[in-house]
Amino acid sequence: MKSADNKPVRSSDERLAIRLQYAFAKAEQRGAELDNSVFSVLSAIRTAGSISLGAARLGLSYRHVWGALRAWDAMFGAPLVARVQGQRTRLTGFGERLLWAERRARTRMQPHIDALRTNLARIVAEASDERQQILTLHASHDLALPRLREHAAQRASLHLDIRFMGSMDSLRSLGAGRCLVAGFHVPALQGAAPVFARALKPLLKPGLHKLIGCSQRLQGLMMRREHAAAVHTIADLAGSPLRFINRQPGSGTRLLIDHLLQANGMRARNIAGYADRVEETHVAVAASIASGVADVGPGVEAAALEFGLHFVPLVREDYFLACLQQHLEHPAVLRLCEVLASSTWTDLLHELPGYSPASAPGEVLKMTAVLPWWRFAGPKRSRTQSAPASAVPKRRSRART
Repeated sequence: MKSADNKPVRSSDERLAIRLQYAFAKAEQRGAELDNSVFSVLSAIRTAGSISLGAARLGLSYRHVWGALRAWDAMFGAPLVARVQGQRTRLTGFGERLLWAERRARTRMQPHIDALRTNLARIVAEASDERQQILTLHASHDLALPRLREHAAQRASLHLDIRFMGSMDSLRSLGAGRCLVAGFHVPALQGAAPVFARALKPLLKPGLHKLIGCSQRLQGLMMRREHAAAVHTIADLAGSPLRFINRQPGSGTRLLIDHLLQANGMRARNIAGYADRVEETHVAVAASIASGVADVGPGVEAAALEFGLHFVPLVREDYFLACLQQHLEHPAVLRLCEVLASSTWTDLLHELPGYSPASAPGEVLKMTAVLPWWRFAGPKRSRTQSAPASAVPKRRSRART
């Protein structure tokens, strides 16, 4: 069997075994990072345009990298790098496909990688410091939360046991007692929002749940730069030949896109790939677009820039943390609120493109003040008395509990 480069590749009965390992280290590992020398070298050569410059980026010798490449060529049964006299060194077609396939797989697995790291970190935290507070947080995927976990562990002896899942699944976990705090996000809505109300209202109850201000972030559409001129608003996706890649049903971002379609009078079936291509994180969507698997999809600005994509902003949204009212005085929750209210958390958010602090970080918020579909019932109107068609309920001010 031959590759697109007309070179032999390993047959199916000679498949390589995959072995994963982990190590303890001082430096924090973020996102979907996994150390593997093959992909580190290929990425460095692809960026630098030569083996010698790629080796220098990694702090390795040319001889070491050249020897490793020859060994990998033999192991995979196909060359990874092509060199032409007088031209930039490039990856072969096989090398490019291998590099992007690994990056997509790694970013797709990010929630599970994070869960494994969190479990191991919890074991260490429980064993090393009896003052350590542990807080289980099930949350919609967010690029700022791993930084919050690192900050909380270093500065407040608080270990955040984070599990990423959709907004609705996170709130279900909270209701079932599987976590102490749940993270979800909604745009700053001023009136009725049927999509969000239908999804979240059964999962959040005034008086039972309280919200804590966490952060704000910019959500939009991500695409490769050659498509930047074709998409300026979400309405440009209707009837477009661009392949859309979506988030999973029940995620806050999927709810946001459904909400925006409804607000713009659009139908999902008019967007190519809306229900067919799905990923579970912002970075997995971005990786799929960058690698050419899809052309456009939703995500936060920080994920777009991480993969060198063009970003079209759509809405700024609030990221809230929810907990039961009875747990507001829990030592771990109190410590979390202190971390969120700190100036360091504000500084960390400013380092992430598209992120900013919540208007009341670390403060406990009344649900009826920040979620517009929750309104306490007023006096009943008579049948002859009706509200004006243009009336929109006013948004209540935030208040501490």
